Amino acid sequence: MKWTPNRHHLRLLLAGGIAAGLVASAITVPTYSFTRTASTQQAYEDARPVQAADGHWHKHDPARKNDLSQSDEIRQSDEVSPNARSAAAQADTADPTTAEQARRNAAYAAGSRSSTDPTLVRATLRSPRLAVPENRYAVAGGCYTLAGAPVRFQATDLGVNLLYTSNSAFLTGTRSGAVTAAAKPSADAEWITRKTSAGFTFQLADGRYLAGNGTITATTAKAFALRTTTGCPAYPEVDVDVSGNPHAGTTSFQEVRGYVDAHVHGMAFEFLGGKVHCGRPWHKYGAPYALEDCADHKLTGGKGALLEAVLSGNTSHDPVGWPTFKDWPAPESLTHEGTYYKWMERSWRGGQRLMVNLLVENGKLCQVYPMKKNSCDDMESAKLQARDMRAMERYIDAQYGGPGKGWYRIVTTPFEARKVINQGKLAVVMGIEVSIPFGCTMKLDIPQCNRASITRQLDDLHNIGVRQMELVNKFDNALSGVAGDEGAVGAVVNLANFLETGSFWNMRHCEPADGESADKTQLALPDISGGQQDALFGAVAQVAGIGLPALPLYGTPLHCNQRGLTDLGGFAIEQLMARKMLIDPDHMSVKGRSATLDQLEEARYSGVVSSHSWSTPDAYPRIYRLGGFVAPMAGDSTGFMKKWKRHLGWADRRYYFGFGFGADINGLAEQGQPRGADAPDKVTYPFAGLNGVSIGKQHSGERVYDVNVDGVAHYGLYPDWIEDLRRLGGATDGAAIVEDLTRGPEAYLQTWERAQGIKPDSCRNPGLRRTPTAVKRLVRPGMTTTAVMKAVGQPFTRLGTTYGICARTSTEPNVRMTITFTRAGRVSSVR
Repeated sequence: MKWTPNRHHLRLLLAGGIAAGLVASAITVPTYSFTRTASTQQAYEDARPVQAADGHWHKHDPARKNDLSQSDEIRQSDEVSPNARSAAAQADTADPTTAEQARRNAAYAAGSRSSTDPTLVRATLRSPRLAVPENRYAVAGGCYTLAGAPVRFQATDLGVNLLYTSNSAFLTGTRSGAVTAAAKPSADAEWITRKTSAGFTFQLADGRYLAGNGTITATTAKAFALRTTTGCPAYPEVDVDVSGNPHAGTTSFQEVRGYVDAHVHGMAFEFLGGKVHCGRPWHKYGAPYALEDCADHKLTGGKGALLEAVLSGNTSHDPVGWPTFKDWPAPESLTHEGTYYKWMERSWRGGQRLMVNLLVENGKLCQVYPMKKNSCDDMESAKLQARDMRAMERYIDAQYGGPGKGWYRIVTTPFEARKVINQGKLAVVMGIEVSIPFGCTMKLDIPQCNRASITRQLDDLHNIGVRQMELVNKFDNALSGVAGDEGAVGAVVNLANFLETGSFWNMRHCEPADGESADKTQLALPDISGGQQDALFGAVAQVAGIGLPALPLYGTPLHCNQRGLTDLGGFAIEQLMARKMLIDPDHMSVKGRSATLDQLEEARYSGVVSSHSWSTPDAYPRIYRLGGFVAPMAGDSTGFMKKWKRHLGWADRRYYFGFGFGADINGLAEQGQPRGADAPDKVTYPFAGLNGVSIGKQHSGERVYDVNVDGVAHYGLYPDWIEDLRRLGGATDGAAIVEDLTRGPEAYLQTWERAQGIKPDSCRNPGLRRTPTAVKRLVRPGMTTTAVMKAVGQPFTRLGTTYGICARTSTEPNVRMTITFTRAGRVSSVR
């Protein structure tokens, strides 16, 4: 995607507007002036950043969005001299992997692909539809004869339905007591459906029942006979365009296959006050109501949507969503919904089996944005989004036939996730990514939280289901320093950091040994006094005509935040480990992340996940050595292929290797652009997905999507993106990267199991081998699979009803043993 001058001008306006709002809403501060001379003008143009400002602050620079890291970091000490610090940085901050080690690690990953795959079967999408519905939930989506006429039952909740008639109208109760056919759904068209011995009854929320003579009554619940029929119109909805039932396991405890996205913001329609994001992932009345543009966008015909214009680079857009979708969703349309549940369903049907949905908020930006309806408190917003996740799970259950029937299942343990995936469903892990977790902001370096408040609020998060967590996002807080942002974005976020904490980022010049592992570079150009000042920030100030506080004088790049992990941050890490949660060090300053990894290494804690490329090459080998899991930012298929190849060199032979991606969709992060309809190895439709499902072009209303020309316009196109990776990589790399991605959920689950205290498998880790006699003493008939792992560690193989482990004797260092289970998951034999 090409960046245009219009985009830059719009970006300046937005940055200036945010800066003005921040200043106006906070304090009166000293002003400074910036004068751009002819010599500095060219320097300014040369250094002008090309990434867009956005509420989640993930950059979209096409030249860098596929970089291995989006947050370059270094490890330094405040207690040593600058010269000693520089020398320490050169020694410490680099990828320690030698070329020979990388070759061996990649060879290990390649060898893993030849291991025996688990047997997969086809799961049923839902129970077969009977001529007479077996219960009140089974009617959802069906076409039945009601009072002699065909009616489509469209669920709005469990046991609640719209009655959609053959003329595409809704049976609706009126205040007068009559039943009419209305053009639009409403609360008076939502019928609580119940089954009795005499048939089905239909009641409105106000207590009135559907009567048999085209009226409603408050006294008599008339029972109606329902039988399947034809002639019902299709309810207006997004298509999935995947044929073939989803894959599942032969047992609930075997090795899993699928794809894992470790970084999604599915409930971002609530963040920043609930007025920034346009559309939502579900609505009880379906796509026509969920996929609407923002009110302020529609009011101006798409011409006054400043935030969308800045982020997309387009000065205007067509505000019509359903059914035309002319301009959105699109990879660069960042304020519009990308994870509508039917698009998510397509990704699941196309092979995805695990998703981490991160509850997201930035309270300071929420306060500045002029329109809002929700609380700006980070933790309150997170709890609201958690409730939304449960509500959407319930809604999907309603579409699929009742409680627990849906494909979207929120899980809280790796054992539950494995069972859900082997049922053929999508396991959804709840995570959190906010700037001020636990209320742990700072005011002039004074923490605004303590150990008791951290413990209490972490308990709250754990109780609502959160299992993966980042400690920082955009601002330094009382837990850790942050990696920061750069350019126009960095200047505005740095100012917000000042208003939030009373201090700017403590960035200093650093010289990482590998030349890449540093925090975000702060643009710094000479001012008229010979010092250093952010030229672009000065330009923003001039455009906005406002007085701003003098920014700190950062030296020449590279820059590293001197704030690391605090004592409170170390305590938070301890508490996360105590609750067996997954810790994501992305967005931390390199100093903070390095200290975090030190702490995890000391505790031998495997539960670490880097979810979206905000860690760096100095940290990735340490994460793999811990037994952690890495999922780089998805981005374009070409860039992701490069990331995958480099990560192969870090694979640790002591652990199962699989790979994931982090879409960061709805987090105001641009999705993958298309490679073009003329690409020689482009995707052709239909194509075969995992376990043989057939995937065609996706239809949303009148719009037809093709990944070759549309890129990853919405979440439903991730199966197409994976196929694009396969085509791009050719016969060798294409097959290899897809195989590694299908092993991703298993690798994530094994990392999570180790966080639960289960030891790694004894085949890859010879030091953990016991004698066969000891194994038989520890593993007894009737034990569950989880109890077996707690006794003897993770199995090397999990195929069907058997676990394979390794033991040793005085003469044989590698004795293979097989633990056999019943299909219910109880030990039947050990040999």
